[in-house]
Amino acid sequence: MAIQERRARQRVERERRIIGAARELAERDGWEAVTTRRLSDAIEYSQPVLYSHFPDGKAGIAAALALEGFAELAGAVRERRGSARSARSMMNRLAEAYLEFAATNPELYRIMFSAPTTLVFADDTTPGPLREAYDEVLASVLPSAGDHHPETYAEVVWSSLHGLATLARDGRLSAGNPTARVKVLVDRFAGPS
Repeated sequence: MAIQERRARQRVERERRIIGAARELAERDGWEAVTTRRLSDAIEYSQPVLYSHFPDGKAGIAAALALEGFAELAGAVRERRGSARSARSMMNRLAEAYLEFAATNPELYRIMFSAPTTLVFADDTTPGPLREAYDEVLASVLPSAGDHHPETYAEVVWSSLHGLATLARDGRLSAGNPTARVKVLVDRFAGPS
């Protein structure tokens, strides 16, 4: 039993190393630069070892990175929301946490939303980390939803944040206005201060 447990721990550790190396390479050189050859060199294991962990190759690694990213995003939103009580404060903290996460982790954020279609949102098969991230957005906007269907309201807020994050990452928004953009979003969804 001790040998099986050790092998299981080693397998988990190798998988973590693969995901960590992929994330590091992606953030440094872009996701397109991540290849199984570069990953195998980075972790000093053969490509067949990578495929034994991720039979789908790069797509499987992207899915694992996406799940990791959604878990981190959920944690960032939860932590930033903290003990906020007012609808406006909750919405503001959601926007700040979300946009900061996207700006701090640009390639991970890109991977989270371009990973394979096996990561389905808003479905019975939605993986835990995706559901957790959505639930944190929902909890943050619930006091602002008013007469709107809460889940639909959360989806619209999330879509707005995603648009801001993506356009900012791609340099499609004017420089120097992030605070003003957050204020407009919060004013529209949580009401003016």
